[in-house]
Amino acid sequence: MVCNDGMPIMTHRTTFALDEATAQRLKRLAARWKVSQAEVVRRSVEQAENLNKAEDPDPAAMLRALFASGGGLDLEKGNAYIAEVYEDRKHWRGE
Repeated sequence: MVCNDGMPIMTHRTTFALDEATAQRLKRLAARWKVSQAEVVRRSVEQAENLNKAEDPDPAAMLRALFASGGGLDLEKGNAYIAEVYEDRKHWRGE
């Protein structure tokens, strides 16, 4: 996006098809927020991306927490398992 006199100039145009219910929701949000439908899409995409980043799990951290909490799992065996998986994944990726 390029700015001119403080106002953004959009440099990408996109066309997509929406079902009737989604199109109506888009119009209602635009009216409620008093912005364009394009602005609703921009805000929604940004929010979805930020939400997704916050929810991205770290599988190794989750396993470590599980092993550390006990729950019938041995921490040493758990760490050995995580190390084995890590090495296997490096091998599979050709690293």
